Amino acid sequence: MTLEATSPGASYGSTASGSSFYAAMRILPRDQREAMFQIYSFCRQVDDIADSDGPRDERLAALQAWRNDIDALYQGHPPQRLQDYVGSVKTFGLKREDFLAIVDGMEMDVPQDIRAPDMATLDLYCDRVASAVGRLSVRVFGLPEEDGVLLAHHLGRALQLTNILRDIDEDAGLGRLYLPREALLHAGITSNDPNRVAAERALPKVCLPLAQRAKAHFEKSDEIMNRNRRRAVRAPRIMSKYYHAILDLLIARGFSAPREPVRVSKVARIAILLRYAFI
Repeated sequence: MTLEATSPGASYGSTASGSSFYAAMRILPRDQREAMFQIYSFCRQVDDIADSDGPRDERLAALQAWRNDIDALYQGHPPQRLQDYVGSVKTFGLKREDFLAIVDGMEMDVPQDIRAPDMATLDLYCDRVASAVGRLSVRVFGLPEEDGVLLAHHLGRALQLTNILRDIDEDAGLGRLYLPREALLHAGITSNDPNRVAAERALPKVCLPLAQRAKAHFEKSDEIMNRNRRRAVRAPRIMSKYYHAILDLLIARGFSAPREPVRVSKVARIAILLRYAFI
């Protein structure tokens, strides 16, 4: 599951969606909350590197520096910017490979902007920038190992596909196109130019099947959360319900240009929080 991002394809920070992250995390006990904000901070920092307009070789070097620092953390020599992570890594058993997978995912946009990846590449991207975050998160939430990994797989992909469908025009403005090549070709769209694709009349034929794929992942994640302790899944359930609401709004609006931005109302956000955090 992602943690809400500013990244075009990933999900770490727009003000509207950021509020759902903060609301979901503030209901956690202190040690869990601190660990989640550390994970969030890590994601934001590597995401900001990937999305900056600096030279690509400098961004690659900065991401490699994060890999080196993660290695040092797990070798018992944490650098200054990761000193606070030592306790969370030990307490919750956070895995080195998940932190590294997030860096790898952010790096996928750096050598060149992602444009119409094949489905396998898109799924790998979702796994790295979203489900890897989920694999760290479910350990903090205290889910059993097998169900935790499954929840991270399905909810991470559900959230990430929703982000991609929501941010088509924003991504195009940044020269990026995350819609899968196979779906574009099936709809008769041969271009991989983000702005041209965003204006295509056949775009709904690409987006609706992707929306249905996201819905299927939401359904699988609901099944997993329903069989686990309510307290352990409060935070991911709030994130799920919020993003599912975004997906429903996108489907109701449609994907033909021009596309108005969609937002979950403040009343709906409060209702989600009250229902799944306190009731």
